[in-house]
Amino acid sequence: MFLEPHFKGQRSGWIEVICGSMFSGKTEELIRRLKRAKIANQRVEIFKPRIDTRYGESQVVSHDENAVLATPIDKSEKLLDLTEGVSVVGIDEAQFFDMMLPEIVQQLAQKGKRVIVAGLDMDFRGKPFGPMPNLLAVAEYITKVHAICQHCGNLATHSYRLSLEESTVVLGEKETYEARCRTCYHMGNILNLQSENKEENAKTIK
Repeated sequence: MFLEPHFKGQRSGWIEVICGSMFSGKTEELIRRLKRAKIANQRVEIFKPRIDTRYGESQVVSHDENAVLATPIDKSEKLLDLTEGVSVVGIDEAQFFDMMLPEIVQQLAQKGKRVIVAGLDMDFRGKPFGPMPNLLAVAEYITKVHAICQHCGNLATHSYRLSLEESTVVLGEKETYEARCRTCYHMGNILNLQSENKEENAKTIK
């Protein structure tokens, strides 16, 4: 479990990145850290990309239904204006932000702020997602969380898309994506067909 660092004398700013596949608990961990900061009487603000409206326009919600209010923004540059007087800045779904985000969070950290960023490290193709690789490169602290593969039970690192859309950004939940380990991810649609056959056989037996 991540524990906040402590500095002697003047406090320094820094960047934390929480990454992993879908259903791995990234947002849950982000919310946990922000709640701890609030308990310590630090001023906290959380931001999300405006395009992510799965749980409403102004909420960040984990898959276990923990929720906090968030400010939706469409450009990462707005973080500079919206974080005056803020000690801890939370950013969810960072993969959907523009490529300026790593530069912006470095400016925030340079001002002495603690910046906690959560996002998918890979897209459905298994490729680095948006600004996440650059965020990982500049972060002082990195936490990679894992889901459980829905087919074999091993640690899941990939987000497998069940639908046929080819666009990199397709919002969705369990009806659109599965968490898979490396092996099951590369088996692709074969596993979907096997699951369908099992369901059909179960119906036949009943």
